[in-house]
Formats: sequence, C-alpha cells, structure tokens
Amino acid sequence: MATDRTSLKLTDDRKRLFDQASEIVARDDADDPPRSDVIDAALTHLIESQQNLENVRDQYPPQHIKRCCNTSVLGLRYRTSIESKWR
Repeated sequence: MATDRTSLKLTDDRKRLFDQASEIVARDDADDPPRSDVIDAALTHLIESQQNLENVRDQYPPQHIKRCCNTSVLGLRYRTSIESKWR
C-alpha cells in the first residue's frame, strides 16, 4: 500500500519531465498549469492507456498493439498480460 507524501523532490530529470508534460497540458503558450494538474493528467492518461490496451487486445494482432502502444511505462506481453514497466 502506498503512503501519502507531501513533498516531491525535483531532480533535474524529473523537472525536465514536468516541463515537457506541462507543455502538453497547457491550453496555450501563455498557460502555466500547476504541477497538481500535470500530475492529475499524467495519472489519468496512464489509467486510460491501460484500459485502452485491455479493450483492444482481442481485436487486433498482438504485434500491432505492441508496436503502437508499448511505452516505457505500459507494455503488452504478447497476449498474456498488460504490465506496468515502471519501477
């Protein structure tokens, strides 16, 4: 079970990821969304991506899904499972 944390250490790599994700979440070039919005969007995307993989895994060939949907966070292991690769 995960514990609630109140602080987030921003390494250079994590700050770079936040900056890239903020650009995706921002409405326009002048928008600077709060980090909580960026985190919420990333978590929502991760959950929806896994559900999308589950929804299409029986409709398309495994190689097609793997080529289109594998990321460093979620991946398709042939037809047996969808797994989280994070951590």
